[in-house]
Amino acid sequence: MRERTIASHFARAVLRGAQRKGYDYSGLLQQLGISPELLDEPRARIAPEQFTQLIQALWLALDDEYLGFGQAPSKAGSFAMMCHAVIHCRNLEKALKRGILFYSLFPGAPRLTLTREDEMIRLSLDDSPLWDPDHFLTEYLLVIWHRFGSWLIGQRIRLEQATFSYPRPEHGAEYDLLFSCPLYFLTEQNTTTRSSLLFHSRYLDMPLLQDERTLKHYLERSPADLLSRPDDGHSLSSQLRRLLSRDSSPWPDLEAVAAHLHISPQTLRRHLREEGTSFQELKDHLRRDIAIYHLSRNDLPLQQIAEQLGFSEPSAFHRAFKKWTGLTPGAYRAQES
Repeated sequence: MRERTIASHFARAVLRGAQRKGYDYSGLLQQLGISPELLDEPRARIAPEQFTQLIQALWLALDDEYLGFGQAPSKAGSFAMMCHAVIHCRNLEKALKRGILFYSLFPGAPRLTLTREDEMIRLSLDDSPLWDPDHFLTEYLLVIWHRFGSWLIGQRIRLEQATFSYPRPEHGAEYDLLFSCPLYFLTEQNTTTRSSLLFHSRYLDMPLLQDERTLKHYLERSPADLLSRPDDGHSLSSQLRRLLSRDSSPWPDLEAVAAHLHISPQTLRRHLREEGTSFQELKDHLRRDIAIYHLSRNDLPLQQIAEQLGFSEPSAFHRAFKKWTGLTPGAYRAQES
C-alpha cells in the first residue's frame, strides 16, 4: 500500500520516445487500462503496476531499453546481461566499474564515470548525447544505478547530493521521491555540465549480498518499477509516510505524530518545512495514493474508500480527490475500467 503513485508526467514523458520512433501505442494503453484522457490531466496519477507494465511493454515493442531517447538503441535484455556480468563481483566498487565498462562497449551509449572526491564518490552521467526533452532517461538512469547498487549490497546507499545539467523542471517536486537528498540544478551560479550522484566511499567496500537466484526475481520487475518503489530513506518525510501508512483509524493528527517521534509539534513543522513539505501535504499525498490504489482495483465502494481515508462525508472525499488529481473518484474509476 505504501507504493507511491506515478505522476502522469512520467507516462507522457516515456511515450515521447515511442512517438519519436513512430510507434502507435494507442492499443497498448488500452490493453493496460490507461486512458489517454487520464494522461492529458497534468495532476493525474497512475498505479505503479501500470507504469511498470508500460515500460516493459515499450522495451519489447521498441527493442530499446533507452526507450527511444538514446543516440543508438540499447537492445532489450542488455540490462539483464549487465546484471549477470556483475552479480559475482567481490564488492560494490568492482560491480559498478564492471557495469560501467559493460555499457561503454556500446557506441552512442550515455557515458557513466566513477570519481573519488576525498571521502566521497561521484557517479556522473554524460547525458549530452541524449534526445531527452523531459530529462526522463537522465532521471531514470541515475535512479536505476543508485537503487541497483543499493540492492546489490542489501542496504540503501544514502545520497549526499544529486546534481543535474539542466534547470529545475516543472515536475521538480517529484525529485524528492526519486533521490531524497539535497538537489542542485543548472543555474547562473551553478554551471554543472554533468548530472551526478554523490555518496560516501565506504559503500564501495561492501560485499554483494545477492546471487543468481535473487537476481532472477529482481529482473522480473526491475528496473521498470524503480520510480515507484516505497522510499526507505532517512528523511523525516519518509519516516512519516511509513508511519501514516500503517492501518490506523482515525488518522493521527500532527500532535499525535510528534509525540510518537518524541519531538514537539513546532520542531516537526520546522523539519518538514526544511524538507520542502508539510504534514498536511504528506497526508494528502498518502491519501491520494491509497485512493488510487483502490480505485484502480475496483475492490471497494467509494463510500468505504472515503471512510478509510478519514473523510466524514463522501462529498468531502470527492472534492479532495478532484483537487489532487483533476478528476472525481467516479470519473477516475470509469477511465480505469
